[in-house]
Amino acid sequence: MPDPLPPLRTLALFCKVVDNFGDIGICWRLARQLSHEHGIAVTLWVDDLASFQRLCPSVSTAAQHQDIGGVIVRHWSDQESIVTVDQIADIVIEFFGCDLPPAYIQAMALRDPAPIWINLEGLSAEAWVEGCHTLPSPHPQLRLTKYFYFPGFTAQTGGLLRESDLIARRVDFESTPTARDDFLLRLGLTDAERAAYKVSMFCYPDAPLAALFEAWQRLPMPLTCLVPEGVASLAIEQFLGAAACPGAARARGALTVRVIPFIAQPEYDKLLWACDVNFVRGEDSFVRAQWAGKPFIWHIYPQDKNLHHVKLRAFLQRYAPECKSLVDFSLRWNSADDNVSVAADSWQTGWQDLHDDTTAITEVARNWQHAMTAHGDLAANLVRFAQSQHSSRWQNKV
Repeated sequence: MPDPLPPLRTLALFCKVVDNFGDIGICWRLARQLSHEHGIAVTLWVDDLASFQRLCPSVSTAAQHQDIGGVIVRHWSDQESIVTVDQIADIVIEFFGCDLPPAYIQAMALRDPAPIWINLEGLSAEAWVEGCHTLPSPHPQLRLTKYFYFPGFTAQTGGLLRESDLIARRVDFESTPTARDDFLLRLGLTDAERAAYKVSMFCYPDAPLAALFEAWQRLPMPLTCLVPEGVASLAIEQFLGAAACPGAARARGALTVRVIPFIAQPEYDKLLWACDVNFVRGEDSFVRAQWAGKPFIWHIYPQDKNLHHVKLRAFLQRYAPECKSLVDFSLRWNSADDNVSVAADSWQTGWQDLHDDTTAITEVARNWQHAMTAHGDLAANLVRFAQSQHSSRWQNKV
C-alpha cells in the first residue's frame, strides 16, 4: 500500500516593494488569507518594512524576524541569505518575478521533495494571460520547475483576492444605520462633509488633479474629496495652500478636500464602502474597489511605451464596454484619450456624464462582483493548484 500523500503545511512568499504599497498590500492580504483560512504556516519575506508598516501599523521596521497575526515576517535585506534545506517551505511564491536569492534556490533544489515553486504574476485583463496561466518553466540547471500563476477575471485564470467573509462584512457595514457616519466621524469629517457626495482619492502623482478639482468647484452640489496622507501631496498642497497633513481641509466652491490618515487595510475597505465614487490605483486598491460594488476610476501603474494603456483598455472592454461615460473618463484620467482636454469645462462635462450614469454603473459593478465570485478566490485557487502538482509528483514517485 503506498504511503499517504503528505500535506502541504508551509509556504514562503517573497515580495519586493516596487509600487509603494500595491506589492506589499497584495502579498500581505494573500499571506493572511493563506494562514487564517487554509491553515498554512506562512513566512513573508519583504524588502521594505517601512512601506509595510503604513498598511499594517504593528510591523516593526527594526525587526529582522517577527510574528504578526500568525504570519512570520522576515526582512529580506540580503540577496545571499544563508538558508538550509530544512528551512525551505513546501510552497515557494515569488511575487511578480522578484528573483529569489540564489542561495535559496540552491537549497530548494536539494530539498526532497522539491517545493512547489510559483511565480505569482501581476493582474491583467489581456487575453494572452489565459494561455500562460499555470505554464511550467523548468530551471535550466537544477531539478526545479517554476509555474507562472496569473490572477485574472475569467475561469481560465487564478481569480481575484477575496477573503471568505469580505462580502458579508461589506453587507453588514452597509446595512448598519450608524456604521458609515461613525466611521467618517473618526476620520474627522464635519456634518456637512458627511452629508455631501463623497469621493475617495488614491492616485499617482501625475494624475490630473488640478483640472479635476477646478471642475468640481463648479458643481451644483457639494462634493467631499478624501485623500490619504502622502497621496499626490504636491497637488493637494497646492489646493490647500498648506501642508497636506491629516486633518487639513479646505473648501472652494462646491469642493472640500480633506486629508485623512493613511489607514490600515481593513479600514481602507470601509472607506471604499462609505464613499459614492472611489479613485484607486495600481492593483491592490483596484481589486478592493471591485469588491466594494461602487463606481470607481482606476489609475493604472505607468509602463514604458504606454503599455499600461493597453491593459487599461483591455480591462474596460471586459468590465463595462457599454458605459461610455465610465470608459471615456477612465481613459482621460490616465491620459489614454488622444482627444484629452485639460479645460475645466471638459472635465466638468465628463464628470457630469459619469454622475448621470451612476445607477447604471453601480449595476455594472454589482453584476461584475457576482461574476468574479463565481471564479473562486485567488488564495483558494492557488492552494488547489499547488495541491494538484503535489499530488501528481507523489503519484509519480510511488
